[in-house]
Amino acid sequence: MNAVREIGWSKTLRFAGSTFFLALYNLALFPPLRAAALRMMGARVGRDCVIHSTRFFNAYRLGFRGLELGAKCFIGDDCLLDLADRIVLHESVTLAERVTILTHTNVGYADHPLQAYFPAFTAPVIVERGAFIGVNTTILPGVTVGEGTFVAAGSVLTVDTLPWTLVAGVPARALRDVRSKTPLT
Repeated sequence: MNAVREIGWSKTLRFAGSTFFLALYNLALFPPLRAAALRMMGARVGRDCVIHSTRFFNAYRLGFRGLELGAKCFIGDDCLLDLADRIVLHESVTLAERVTILTHTNVGYADHPLQAYFPAFTAPVIVERGAFIGVNTTILPGVTVGEGTFVAAGSVLTVDTLPWTLVAGVPARALRDVRSKTPLT
């Protein structure tokens, strides 16, 4: 009941509705059916997108209208997408398996002792054209991944990336220019 008091009945009902939709969405076994279901819920999904078994959460907040996928995007199995704020994947973006995109941070209820030090916030995540996000990567709120960026498996992106760079690590850092293979210092 604490959650209902904190977010109100309107968001609670939206939570119930989005949970029901997500249960139906999980029955869509083929990528074209998943794309169509997301469009029905207000997401913008470009042509020729392949969406494998993907999990969404916080759909009761901004919801699917905040999800934008450009043409020819690929989202691998077991990706986790936070719909508290916008997620924009431009054309030809690839999310490998188990990529997590977070658009919010919140330590708990309003009376949680850490709220004063880590206040809740939301910020969109944007992945520009042609970027590749490797397996088990986590992208934190407010990050923009530059065009043509290659993010190595297992990385944690905490800040924006330059276009056409190879980034890796926890936290991720730029290693080299993708096109010229020139190391970055």
